[in-house]
Amino acid sequence: MKEFVTIVGGVNVDIIGFPLSNLVPQDSNPGQVKMSSGGVGRNIAENLVKLGVPTKLISAVGNDIYGQQILVEAQRAGLDMQDSLILKGHSTSTYLAVLDEKRDMHVAISAMDILAKLSIDFIKQKRQLIDNAKVCVIDTNIPKDVIEYILIHYNQTDFFLDTVSTVKAIKVKDFIGKFHTIKPNKIEAEILSGLKINNLADLEACGEYFLRQGVKRVFITLGEDGLYYTDGANKGHLPAHKIKVVNATGAGDAFMAALVHCSIKGFDIDYCARFATSASALALSHENTINPNMSVENVTRLMEGLIC
Repeated sequence: MKEFVTIVGGVNVDIIGFPLSNLVPQDSNPGQVKMSSGGVGRNIAENLVKLGVPTKLISAVGNDIYGQQILVEAQRAGLDMQDSLILKGHSTSTYLAVLDEKRDMHVAISAMDILAKLSIDFIKQKRQLIDNAKVCVIDTNIPKDVIEYILIHYNQTDFFLDTVSTVKAIKVKDFIGKFHTIKPNKIEAEILSGLKINNLADLEACGEYFLRQGVKRVFITLGEDGLYYTDGANKGHLPAHKIKVVNATGAGDAFMAALVHCSIKGFDIDYCARFATSASALALSHENTINPNMSVENVTRLMEGLIC
């Protein structure tokens, strides 16, 4: 029985700054700066662990103080990183973000060169971890040729895609149909489909395009406008939760983790959409990228309207 999830993706040291009042561009803003382990793949993985899913993360870190910190924190969180690549003489990937007064991202810089060291030769050694996983999540921080190799040569599991950004999403455009579940935002969906989205009819056409390519479940996130989802048989549009945004950086990672959890449990797409939207809202409500209160119980309570 497949009892774990494997994630192939990015790990960073996150350095997040936010102002105490309105952000003033091109000026020094009094505020706070926080440092923590991050990265799309790692954040999804930690959220999954908090949702009770045994998770293995394949990534790359440097043998420096930040890399050591990431490995220690992963072990403390119950996240298995023993199959990740640890490289001497290389700096661990770093993500620097400045949030605005609404705690939404104003600008960010990522220095992720080390992830280019994840090679096909390395990933060939991880076949059992991928094929034997219940689900394998891929984020587009890893090299395009490695993503393509995994999708073509490993076919014993369901692949979930986290597009990460508009620039990196283009890596998977030519083999989007290899994924079971995808979670692009509106702009990423436009890039991957070649279709412009201006209204609900456009969303439906975009969803149908992905389904024709071979995708089984499509979730298109729309920010303040909520979520559109479809699997061909069922589709819907959910409004966003009305919740005070404390930190927007981890919402998408929580959403993806929730989708994986629901898929493993065999829930239908309507339940998946509601649960994932609620997990995203729970992430938004805490200053940490990973909400320490993330759990199936708390997400379910939020989904059922028991907590505000």
